[in-house]
Amino acid sequence: GCGRRGGEARDPLAVLRPTAAPTAPAYVPDMVAFVADLVDRGVAYETSDGVYLSVDAVDGYGLLARQSLETLRTGARVEQREEKRSPLDFALWKKARPGEPSWDSPWGQGRPGWHTECVVMSLDLLGEDFDLHGGGQDLAFPHHENERAQAVADGRRFARHWVHNGWVTVGGEKMSKSLGNFTSLTDLLARSDPRAYRLLVLRSHYRKPLEVTEATIADGEKGLARLDALARRLSLPDVLSGEPFLVAGRGPAAGADAGEVARFRERMDDDLDTPGALAGVFELVSRANATADAGDATGAAALARTVAVLCGVLGLRLRSTATGEGGIDEATLGLVEERDAARKARDWTRADALRDELTAQGWVVEDGPEGTVVRR
Repeated sequence: GCGRRGGEARDPLAVLRPTAAPTAPAYVPDMVAFVADLVDRGVAYETSDGVYLSVDAVDGYGLLARQSLETLRTGARVEQREEKRSPLDFALWKKARPGEPSWDSPWGQGRPGWHTECVVMSLDLLGEDFDLHGGGQDLAFPHHENERAQAVADGRRFARHWVHNGWVTVGGEKMSKSLGNFTSLTDLLARSDPRAYRLLVLRSHYRKPLEVTEATIADGEKGLARLDALARRLSLPDVLSGEPFLVAGRGPAAGADAGEVARFRERMDDDLDTPGALAGVFELVSRANATADAGDATGAAALARTVAVLCGVLGLRLRSTATGEGGIDEATLGLVEERDAARKARDWTRADALRDELTAQGWVVEDGPEGTVVRR
């Protein structure tokens, strides 16, 4: 995608850094060439205010809107700009207006359209016929529809699969600043274990609404407590602490049960069914504990190792100790103890200040079931 926000939240959420972070201005010459090619093909045309793509020339326009071109045309808003051949035609290039940034082009000074920015960067960085293109439900039409239209009109293959996620909601309403129910991700992660939000996202299918409240975050932390308890009981490794094995292409780590991995893969291949995949993981947690209770240490270890591997696939870190890995100096331990005391006394202002102090010293701070957890 083209988004660049939220970088400060990636590491606590175990989100891998992107291999490229493009900016639109660097691609303007490529965008000009792309639009010029569409004009040469006869599928785009110039008007007094810009260059437009003729959607009538695009095979399957309306695919992502799940409507036919005729239906879309019937419902389109009629504009006063009579130069457009169809109300659905959209701008590839907008001629300059006073005070706006602009670049040279065969049609004079101007700037690329939003849809053109994204399709040109996608084709350059991902190539043709790439696997996934996604975003929020509101982007399916017209933004993604118009990205696809440009690629098709240029004779290029584009994304094989489109994924559009549901809204983040609070009390059934979409989270938004205008409604006053907005919480930033950085604020949320400062108040709770970052893994709880990741678990909450995984428990919701990507196409459905994601309810984010204190209650759902608390429920996520209860789930984490079950995973961490198994990690402590059977000394499970955090497979994310080293090089991500999926990125390296090494497949499931040694020791995971092949049958359970196959079931997990089947669920994930079913439209990324992360709720079903997670349900399978927690079933394994219950079986591992029951097997350990029965005295079968070898069997319990095999089941638990599978839990560790699958949690790693899902980007969920396991905490097998209260203080995390690596040595922690006495001064830091003192701050940890002071913060736990403040939280116990419900002195949230002091607890937040101590979190900030630990973070400033380079520690990642998490609220685990046994108290404050710090790690590098």
